[in-house]
Amino acid sequence: MNQLRSGMSAALLDGVVWRKSHFSNPSGNCVEVAELPDGRVAMRNSRDPEGPALIYTRREVDAFLRRVKSGDFDDLVTGNG
Repeated sequence: MNQLRSGMSAALLDGVVWRKSHFSNPSGNCVEVAELPDGRVAMRNSRDPEGPALIYTRREVDAFLRRVKSGDFDDLVTGNG
């Protein structure tokens, strides 16, 4: 596997298993995630599977998910920022 870096083509991530939430809608506007061999997490837009993949550490993903669950980003959905 090539050196992993954020913004690399998702097509270069051979052998990873991409998955999306069970809450994903049929229109294809979804974020997909994949665990990488080194423990980091890749994310991509399901509508552009060969486009860029963003690469995060597990610690970064954990911090983001905690803030999402606590409602820190709710204003991005409601527009009340």
